[in-house]
Amino acid sequence: MIALLLFGSFFLFLGLGIPVAFALGLSAVVTLVTTDGVQVLDVVPSVMFPSMSSGTLLAIPFFILAGIVMQYTGISQRLVDLAFLIFGRLRHGLAAVTIISAFFFSAISGSGPATVAAIGAILIPALVRNGYQKKHAVSLVAASGSMGIVVPPSIAFIIFAVVAAEFGKISISRLFIAGIVPGIIMAVAFFIAALFVPRVRELAGLPVRTKPDAEAVTGSTSTGTSASGSAGADSAGNGGSGDSAAGSKTQLLTANGKAASANSGSTGSSVGAADPTATVNPEGGFGEIMTALVKAIPGLLIPVIILGGIYGGVFTPTEAGAVASVYALIVGVFVYRELTWKDMPKVFLESGVSTAVIMFIVGVASLFSYVITVEGVADRISTAVLGVTDNKYLILAAITIILLIVGAFVDAISAFYLFIPILVPILIGVGVDMTTIGVFMTVNLAIGLFTPPVGLNLYVGAGIGKAKLEEVVRGILPFLVCAIVALLLITYIPAISNWLPDLLGVG
Repeated sequence: MIALLLFGSFFLFLGLGIPVAFALGLSAVVTLVTTDGVQVLDVVPSVMFPSMSSGTLLAIPFFILAGIVMQYTGISQRLVDLAFLIFGRLRHGLAAVTIISAFFFSAISGSGPATVAAIGAILIPALVRNGYQKKHAVSLVAASGSMGIVVPPSIAFIIFAVVAAEFGKISISRLFIAGIVPGIIMAVAFFIAALFVPRVRELAGLPVRTKPDAEAVTGSTSTGTSASGSAGADSAGNGGSGDSAAGSKTQLLTANGKAASANSGSTGSSVGAADPTATVNPEGGFGEIMTALVKAIPGLLIPVIILGGIYGGVFTPTEAGAVASVYALIVGVFVYRELTWKDMPKVFLESGVSTAVIMFIVGVASLFSYVITVEGVADRISTAVLGVTDNKYLILAAITIILLIVGAFVDAISAFYLFIPILVPILIGVGVDMTTIGVFMTVNLAIGLFTPPVGLNLYVGAGIGKAKLEEVVRGILPFLVCAIVALLLITYIPAISNWLPDLLGVG
């Protein structure tokens, strides 16, 4: 009865259009008042505030700040330029560029939507120009962005480690390293899906902007400068205005939102964002590749510093977040010189708002989780499930279906607080280790980021690509199918998650 009241009221509030965070809190309060009376409400602040003030969760605002700073410094354009020089000459090179760029930016941002916003403004127009239908271009970027919560550093892994700590020993460090191989498998799955995506036209090679003639003027230096010196896209999601008629003056938006005047040397239509095929040559030689690599190195060092510091015993995951934030600020201000002191209030405000949203979700979700535990809901469900079957493979299949459905409606943080108290004891009871549980649940919920109707990556990608959501939904199926195949491999082969942490001796 209590379980029906708790979950029934939650889904009722969702059906009424109430945001997930408020639905969680309201359903928990309704259940508490109904079962124990109004006097029990004094437990609400005593549960919410300690959960939000956990020292382990302090890593979250630091990683958010580091990710936002790097979005403002043009690192996404540099990653795209480097990937394009290496893979752009291949027939499906631009799809590979998209996935590889998403993988590396995921290792910087730790967020799916942030990854989509950073690379989408650059690559969605490029994919459309090179023969992909807009629905498939947006779908590829939205799906690739889901790696943001699997590839370390991952905010989702931090939340899982905190919530699941009472059920078994698991460290954030082990989860971080465990996410690398599954992240690679997801990347391969998305590339395979891209191979089967129909294209409007087959091109013998990617179009490349020719060098401007003597009368054309190269765009003035801006904060979005790419490997060849052309103005690039805003890594925070605002691209340049693209090509216009030959010789016409174009306004390019830089990463700081400032306008830089440039004369285009080629003919084309305005696409609303920078195109990597217009800034670098896929046939570029070793020298050009090395130049792009040097420019991308400061950004690529962030995941190296984070993971190397953690696994080298230099600092904890929380301290790693602080180090990453300081390093990102130094790179943005003194190395790339694309982040000015005037931009700081905007950067800190944006990171503060993002942190506040996550912490509020943590607070209300922990209250919901508290009700599940105190009222014995988790124990009763666990007993009922294990009474029906104790077959590990059937239970994993059933939980996979449940999480895929839930992930299409609820964000990963809320879903962890909802289902970890229920599912983790069941999975431990049938012999699944904590590392596999953490990775398996996270990949499930990562797929939810691009699963309709509420997949956040789809909304971000559709907004950037100026596409209708229903059109994008029709293009997501190949990526969804391949992602589920990858999920099944990760779920049923525990070595995929455990091999690398065991090899490195990370406990």
